Amino acid sequence: MSVFVFILTTACALQEGPSVPQKTYCNPINIDYGFCPIPESVEQGKHRTTADPAIVMFRGDYYLFSSNQWGYWWSSDMLRWNFVPRKFLKAEHQVLKSGRKIYDDLCAPALFVMDDTLYVIGSTHTPDFPIWKSANPRSDDWIEAVPAFQAAAWDPAFFLDDNGRLYLYQGSSNKFPIYGWEVDRKTLQPIGARQELIGLHDDVHGWERFGEANDNTYLHPFIEGAWMTKHRGKYYLQYGAPGTQFSGYADGVYVGDKPLGPFTYQAHNPVSYKPGGFARGAGHGGTYQDAYGNWWHTATIAISVKNNFERRIGIWPAGFDEDAVMYCNTAYGDYPHFLPHAPGKDHRHDTFAGWMLLNYAKPVTASSTLGGFTANRAVDEDIKTYWSAATGGAGEYFITDLGAVSTVRAIQVNYADQDATVMGKVPGLYHQYILQSSRDGQHWDTIVDKSENRSDVPHDYIELPSPIEARYVRIENLHVPTGKFALSGLRVFGRGHSPKPNPVTGFVVLRGESDWRNSWLKWQTSAEATGYVIYCGIAPDKLYTSVMVYGANEYYFRAMDKDRPYYFQIEAFNENGISDRTPVVKSE
Repeated sequence: MSVFVFILTTACALQEGPSVPQKTYCNPINIDYGFCPIPESVEQGKHRTTADPAIVMFRGDYYLFSSNQWGYWWSSDMLRWNFVPRKFLKAEHQVLKSGRKIYDDLCAPALFVMDDTLYVIGSTHTPDFPIWKSANPRSDDWIEAVPAFQAAAWDPAFFLDDNGRLYLYQGSSNKFPIYGWEVDRKTLQPIGARQELIGLHDDVHGWERFGEANDNTYLHPFIEGAWMTKHRGKYYLQYGAPGTQFSGYADGVYVGDKPLGPFTYQAHNPVSYKPGGFARGAGHGGTYQDAYGNWWHTATIAISVKNNFERRIGIWPAGFDEDAVMYCNTAYGDYPHFLPHAPGKDHRHDTFAGWMLLNYAKPVTASSTLGGFTANRAVDEDIKTYWSAATGGAGEYFITDLGAVSTVRAIQVNYADQDATVMGKVPGLYHQYILQSSRDGQHWDTIVDKSENRSDVPHDYIELPSPIEARYVRIENLHVPTGKFALSGLRVFGRGHSPKPNPVTGFVVLRGESDWRNSWLKWQTSAEATGYVIYCGIAPDKLYTSVMVYGANEYYFRAMDKDRPYYFQIEAFNENGISDRTPVVKSE
């Protein structure tokens, strides 16, 4: 255990409810993720998880449903999410024919708004699950819209067209395609037979290939998570691939003139893609508009350490350009971003706050360490790794050195739930801690006091009411809901006071001679850079795909289609800012 001496000075600390409303959020979003409720899936340890998010607006609020949570959330601002407990499974669906009890609820749910009512259904392999409806979903106030929906639909998605006709899309398979039906809006039952709509073509589309590096040639990729969006008369059928456990889990899109097609693969794909950075993965989600008409995309973030299905949820700005190309902006997608506050000025929906990460790979000190879960893992920008204290007791602490006095604007506290002892959606869980800052490591100010907090905040994000100057940030544990005090990331955001990095030099793109779905990107290392963001697209003005890279000067990019040219740029970043981008490089 390290020896730590400090003098506490008086400061105005941020209590549980900030006096100044936050203007920003940070991914993964901070909701009370439930612990995995299925005993058979707990391989290495009990873990929090949810995935497959669907968000819609209803009566001015955002409603978020996701897999296996025994409830759902609503929010008025897309920052503070209020959980409403609800078990949607009926008694006859809680036990399989084998006699095994079902512990989860509403896997990959679908929801839609019709006639001033919110509707929801979960995935089902049998044609007898109910569709539920509520005119008051802020409370647990639901009734059956239909007792038994006469279609077996896994990963369902409903779409209500502006002409009043209702459609269902579904599918989750490494063998079968995405299907579609029309649904009678009065009876809420399918009309006619289902139709085959779209499938995977991983022999052409590099990002659809199975595996962490899109290089697994032995297993077939999955297509799943359908979602439909209509924009200016066009129908955008979205889907997830190649697998939820991979950093390259992404959403693609096909476009058609009718809700059941035929559909054409959009030239820019994948639409939602985030293989690098702290929180990786952006697949199986949905696209929605905020209260101001701006587009957003929510999707699944992969962790997959304690279990393949250990996952979180992210939200990123999205939109359509002047050529009706659908895109999602994930550049700096796990840094602070502005919440909805006004209509967008143009189609470039960029909400990045410009606050940089201040403590990547910087010196750290910890009160204790459990085995190989060393302290540097809390600042390595990888949600899959974490530091764990030897206990979960009050007084365990972690200190991160920013390297120099910097302007601190926000802090994200990401817990790792080491040695958790609970399962399912457990009420009454909460975190308590104190955050302090110092210029010299001796005199400390309390900047965030969560000693009275009674909320479950596994990815707590705090925007400070006003910026502070500090070199050190210290978190002291007071209470964890279960297990050890463990952090996958104590992330400090703001700006340093030194120069930003110079533009990257020597940037080259070498496309694979044997496989045009691949390219090798290489550049000269910048001594001032913390990392780099690579931009890729189908035209110089459509560089909508991005990849964040730390601690390297090369990247093997496997997300291209083999039959089209691509364009690339790169920029360097550090705690002080972002360099200018390089000139565009064409690869064909």
